[in-house]
Amino acid sequence: MGFIWYGPMLFQKAWMKEMGFTEESLKGGNMALIFGLSYVLSFLIAGLLQTLVIHQFGAQSVLMGEPGFTEGTGEAFTYFQNFLATYGDRFRTFGHGALHGAMVGLLIGLPIIGTNAMFKRKTLKYVIINAGYWTVTLALMGGVLCQSVF
Repeated sequence: MGFIWYGPMLFQKAWMKEMGFTEESLKGGNMALIFGLSYVLSFLIAGLLQTLVIHQFGAQSVLMGEPGFTEGTGEAFTYFQNFLATYGDRFRTFGHGALHGAMVGLLIGLPIIGTNAMFKRKTLKYVIINAGYWTVTLALMGGVLCQSVF
């Protein structure tokens, strides 16, 4: 997503201007490290995002502390199995996950990026470009996570 969003097809020039980058200054980074860490960090985001876009995780988290649940035995585990058999596919569409992912982008990502931007003395354009990226990215990630089977 970053290649498209921050690349020449969309916002490369505007983003570079807002960041104060030049073509020359971008050549100095360790791209293997940058892309490698970005990949690892995206898994951290996906790990939390799945609990926000898949509503069935709420039932699991409520029952987690019940005796025998984590071992796959007991009344709570049986209840959860029956719950999943009945309601496990509810709200499990790409669109539903994308909606929740976009909400995370707008209601969590935007305020964080906006607050940081104010203290860094960045422009509204900077906020829109970067918060837009995260909103679209989280929407796509949320859609994929929600539609996937867990």
